[in-house]
Amino acid sequence: MTGAPQPGARLALYWAPDLDDPLHALGSAWLGRDAETGAALLQPALPGLDIAEITADPLLYGLHATLKPPFRLAVSWAEAMAAAEALAARLSPFALPPLAVRDLHGFLALRETAPCPALQVLADACVEALDPCRAPPGESELARRRRAGLSPRQESLLARWGYPYVFGEWRFHVTLTRRLTPAEKAVVLPAVTEFLGEAPARPRRVTAISLFTQAAPGAPFLIAERLPLRG
Repeated sequence: MTGAPQPGARLALYWAPDLDDPLHALGSAWLGRDAETGAALLQPALPGLDIAEITADPLLYGLHATLKPPFRLAVSWAEAMAAAEALAARLSPFALPPLAVRDLHGFLALRETAPCPALQVLADACVEALDPCRAPPGESELARRRRAGLSPRQESLLARWGYPYVFGEWRFHVTLTRRLTPAEKAVVLPAVTEFLGEAPARPRRVTAISLFTQAAPGAPFLIAERLPLRG
């Protein structure tokens, strides 16, 4: 990415599959957009359902697992980049357990199939390291988060970190759909499992974190930088 984001832009630190990982191509095609290039992609058909509607929410954010949730900058782009690069320089690559499609509170997502403490360490480090770069959320954003019905712990995290699902409330997940009805899930779960095939379960390592940017509210998130882990 060249130059700084425009005012109102948001940044996030995500995990995203490597470009040569089959999951990048297949997962991006399922969502209908490549977050690396911004290109629209042809989605598979779903019998009796509109896949574009079902994937509209995750398509906006791109194929990813959240590490540092989206935030507006309180510092310059150069300072945020320096913080992200310093973080990546001190983190070490690690093996990611096989992934599989799972139901997570009503929506479908790729989840790890075995415990991976290194994932939690990575997410916690991303939340902390970039927090000095984060502008506080506005009242409308806070109200929107609270409409989900937060626990006291989540409310505390929202107040301190600008997001309720960090640290002990965080779960690794690569979102594939909006929240589904049971009837929709009966169609979509086997369809996405078949479409992704063996790609989610293949051996892979977490070797980089990706800095995603959103140019303006409602704009799609794009990968601005892939930062190799050098620790």
